[in-house]
Amino acid sequence: MANNRRSSEDYITPVRRILVGVLVVVLFGLFLLWRIDSPRVERFRAQIVDALVPNMEWALVPVTRAVGIVEGFQSYARLAEQNNELRRELRQMKAWKEAALQLEQENAKLRDLNKVRLDARLSYITGVVLADSGSPFRQSVLINVGARDGVIDGWAAMDGLGLVGRIAGVGAQTSRVILLTDSSSMIPVTVQPSGQTALLAGDNTITPPLIFVENADEVRPGDRVVTSGDGGVFPAGLLVGEVIRGADRRLRVRLAADYGRLDFLRVLRSHEGEEVEG
Repeated sequence: MANNRRSSEDYITPVRRILVGVLVVVLFGLFLLWRIDSPRVERFRAQIVDALVPNMEWALVPVTRAVGIVEGFQSYARLAEQNNELRRELRQMKAWKEAALQLEQENAKLRDLNKVRLDARLSYITGVVLADSGSPFRQSVLINVGARDGVIDGWAAMDGLGLVGRIAGVGAQTSRVILLTDSSSMIPVTVQPSGQTALLAGDNTITPPLIFVENADEVRPGDRVVTSGDGGVFPAGLLVGEVIRGADRRLRVRLAADYGRLDFLRVLRSHEGEEVEG
């Protein structure tokens, strides 16, 4: 076995040397061929290139495929980045949409305030409702206008539809409005068209009753209720609501103001004896 291995190595070593020598000679010949600057040699080089290059296209297929895969991955990465950017813009647009809807609602409520017809002699201050009392026994709201704006206790507060209540407590920057539904609220009113006078007494319900009606037989459901101006509490003629017959068969008032959406209130700069026309 050792003799066979030695004879095999003695045979392979010379052959290897011969192949290496031939390879070196061929490479050196190609180097010289490519370095010779002669028209004949140039034509020969061109023939070699024309013969070899077309037949090497199969070797370029993997490279071409690899380049295509890399370009496809880069394109996918760009698409993913664009998709993420579009998602961010969509979230931002949704936020803008929500803000726009809120502004639209606020503008609609302010336009409702402008629909209230007031006597030209009455001026007003518009305030934003900051909070409510949160108590079923004391119904009031806090607005962001106060003594610095010239607000005085007793002034009337309205929304875009009708009378809401009166100022009862003024701070430097805020004021508290006691609602008509509060149990401590009691205002003189007139029922139209009969002209009957009465008192609207709050009872912590959304439909306060009419008490001390001058002549109840003259009052009908659907009659209009406005402030009478008696006692100088409010200017006369402010819309309060309409008469209804309650479940307890008492005469009550469905208030014109939207107590479910008190966002803005108009505080009237009123003085004793003034009357609202409209």
